[in-house]
Parts: sequence; C-alpha cells; structure tokens
Amino acid sequence: MSGGVFDPDTIYKKIAEQEALTGQEGFWDDVKKAEKVMGKIKALKKRVEPWKELKTDIEDIEAMYQLGEEAGDQSVEGEVKEMLDAAQKKYEHESILNLLSDEVDDSSAFLTIHSGAGGTEAEDWAYMLSRMYTRWAERKGYKIETVDILEAEGGIKSVTLQIDGEYVYGYLKGEAGIHRLVRISPFDANARRHTSFSSVYVFPVLDDTIEVDIRPEDLRVDTYRAGGKGGQHVNKTDSAVRFTHLPTGIVVACQSERSQIFNRQACMNMLRARLYEYYREQKEKENSKFASEKKDISWGNQIRSYVFQPYTMVKDHRTKYECGNIQAVMDGDIDQFIEAYLNAKWKGIPMDSADDADEEL
Repeated sequence: MSGGVFDPDTIYKKIAEQEALTGQEGFWDDVKKAEKVMGKIKALKKRVEPWKELKTDIEDIEAMYQLGEEAGDQSVEGEVKEMLDAAQKKYEHESILNLLSDEVDDSSAFLTIHSGAGGTEAEDWAYMLSRMYTRWAERKGYKIETVDILEAEGGIKSVTLQIDGEYVYGYLKGEAGIHRLVRISPFDANARRHTSFSSVYVFPVLDDTIEVDIRPEDLRVDTYRAGGKGGQHVNKTDSAVRFTHLPTGIVVACQSERSQIFNRQACMNMLRARLYEYYREQKEKENSKFASEKKDISWGNQIRSYVFQPYTMVKDHRTKYECGNIQAVMDGDIDQFIEAYLNAKWKGIPMDSADDADEEL
C-alpha cells in the first residue's frame, strides 16, 4: 500500500479526467475499456464523497450548537452529542478505508489456510483459524462460501474460503503469513504444552476490468470425485476440478459445487487471483512484500502468536500490537490487528515476522 496524505482536490481532478473520456466520440465502441473507465470513476467517487458528506455533517452540528447557544436552549445538547458520536464513527470508518487505496483493495477475497507439521494438533489449529475468519466475516455482514476443503481427523488440512463484500481483500491482505498457536494440547494425555503452525494466504477476487492472461495450453485440468461431507451426489461424480498452471506451478482446486462446469469457473477465478498476485510480484520486484507466502510453516516465521497457556495473549510480531482477550479474537474480533497493520503500512513503519526465532512469549 502506498502511503501519503489524502488529497480530495487530486481525486476530483482524476474524476474529471475520467469523466472527460466518457464524452469522447466512440467511447462505448470498446465496451470492456469503457466499463473499466466507469469502474475507475465509481471507485474514485467512493473515496471522496463520504468525506464531503462528513464535512456537511460537521457544519450542521456547528450550526445546531450555535443556535442552541444563542437561544439558551440546553435541550439540544443531547442531540448534538448524538450527531457528534455518529460523525466520529463515520470518520473512523472512512479513515481506515482511506488506507485501502490499492487497485484491488475494494475486492472480495479468497482466503486459504494450510495446517503445518504436527498432525492432529496442527489440523485442529487450522480449523480454529477457519472459524475465526468465518466469525469475522459474519460480523461484517459478508457472504462466505467454502470453495475447497481437505478434512482430517483432527480438523482440516487445508481450506479455501471465498468471502464476498466491499474491501474484504484490503482488510485481509495483512493476514497472509504464518500463525502460531501455543496451548496445553487437548489431544495430549499428559497435558503438555504444544506449539502449532498454520499458514494463511489471501488473494483478491478479480472483476472483469482486471486483465490476467491465461493461455489454454498453459493449463492442466484434472477432475476427481469430491470428498468430505457433501451428501450422496458429491461422492458419485467427478465434479471436483483442479487446475495446474504449468509455467508457474500454481495449483487451485474447487469441489464446492455439484456441477463440474461451475467448479471450473470457480477454479478459473481463483487462478486469475493467484496469477494477479504472482505477476504483480514479478513486475514490482518487491519480494519482501510477499515473503510471508514463501516462508516455511514453522518456528521463527510467524506473523502472529496466539497463546492460551500459561497465560492468554495474542501478539502480532510485525506491529507489536497485542491483546489479552484471546477468546474474543478467536470469535472474530480481529479488526484491532487489521487496523494496526494498515496504519503501520500507511506510515511506512518497517515490519517483519517474528524478529527472533527463539522468542518465547
């Protein structure tokens, strides 16, 4: 994410430039290009218009307060306070959205979780993370769908969720990395403390205005019978689909739909998202920005630690932000960590994962 100061004049200038294009002769001859321009206009207006509305709200509050003062009417104090509280909430909300200025920050997202080494313990941790992000999405009113899942006796080996809503990718992109769990294992008869790891990957759901070139000859397509608790039909037909992109080695799979056709489309959407991230990495040469996706799911590489015993604490190793109410976090209360990350990125504060492999919380 690029840092900088919010400049409405610059945004209005960009809106005017894009709107000028819509008035040119033959603008709609290239529908794809025209839709891309209209999408830019919509996105730019979405960034600046709430601030314009907030300015009007503040002017209304000031006017009401002054009228109350002049008339000696103290009854307006309660209404002024309510209006101020509402304006404060709107300001805080828009301040966070202002940090989400990258091209696809306002997109929906695919979120994939893989369990690390450790068998049942790690598989249970992957399930706990899946539940945490599902609860977070439910709090936000987002739509959630399980696109692909590989279940295990202790929980899940891997799962891919599609979370649909505005700014999902912008909020969740900082969650990519290794997540570490420390607790007394419920699977250990000797009640010993265990450390487990899971990795989280986040990719944007791309709309048609984002172009990603995928040649048919670069794809290997495999079909297979879906597994898991999908009912009778899901295990009787080869409806599940796996795409392998041969030039990059990227693999995506989907088994959530009964129809192979729909699973193919879902796979293509995921592949476009993965390739978008891959090509952007190559283009920008910012390997450190995506380093969390390459690190081993192991000690010393975690971005965040969740400690249940001997005390309770969740600590983000990049921002150093921490919270003692781990149950609330596991129930989806992760906005505090998301906002700390976004603010640190916006301010240009250097961040990395666990800065000491021997760090003991």
